[in-house]
Amino acid sequence: MTYNVQIKVMPLKDLLDPQGKAVLGGLQNLGLGNVADVRVGKHITLQIDAENEAAAKQIADEASKKLLANPVMEFYEIEFVN
Repeated sequence: MTYNVQIKVMPLKDLLDPQGKAVLGGLQNLGLGNVADVRVGKHITLQIDAENEAAAKQIADEASKKLLANPVMEFYEIEFVN
């Protein structure tokens, strides 16, 4: 069966996000001063062929740990979508 998986990769909350700070500065320059903080991450969609949802989650988790996210600087969340 094919599973559609979305993986959200974001910088750890305790770390500075220079890309987010640059976007925040740009928004403020555009007059959007109401925005208090910006965090920039990655949104990755995978189609995984697996026997069941647990196997698909294991594959997505392994891909995230080995390639998609840097555990020193980022965390990730896995979500199944239709």
